[in-house]
Order: sequence, then C-alpha cells, then structure tokens
Amino acid sequence: MADREDLKKWVVAALKDHGGQAALIDVAKHIWKHHEVELRASGDLFYKWQYDMRWAAMVLRKQGVMSDGWALKT
Repeated sequence: MADREDLKKWVVAALKDHGGQAALIDVAKHIWKHHEVELRASGDLFYKWQYDMRWAAMVLRKQGVMSDGWALKT
C-alpha cells in the first residue's frame, strides 16, 4: 500500500524520466501510468493523491531536490 512518502519518490522518478523537468500534468500522468495499481490499493490516498503529489513537490523543494516549478535542481 502506497503512502504520501512514496509520492516523493514517484515525483522524482517522473521528473528524471522527463529529462529533469516536466509540466504538472505530465508528472501526474507518469505517476498514474506507473503506479495506478498501487494508488487504487491505497485507501484514502487514492482520492487525494494529486493533492499529495503537490505536497511532495513542496517538501522536495524545501529539501533542495527540486527548484521552483516542476524541475529537479541540477
């Protein structure tokens, strides 16, 4: 069962797969394409994963992993 913490890893993976930066919608599509089964099996997270994806990006920015927008720091 996935949780909010998994979304941080998935956001980073999505950005890496898109060359280090992507539009929000492309990150969401990537996560859905690669983790739909896990999301569906995650109880309440299934209903709020896109909100939590944004939370994950905020945390990653504070940790210095991401820059402003949807891009990894280089």
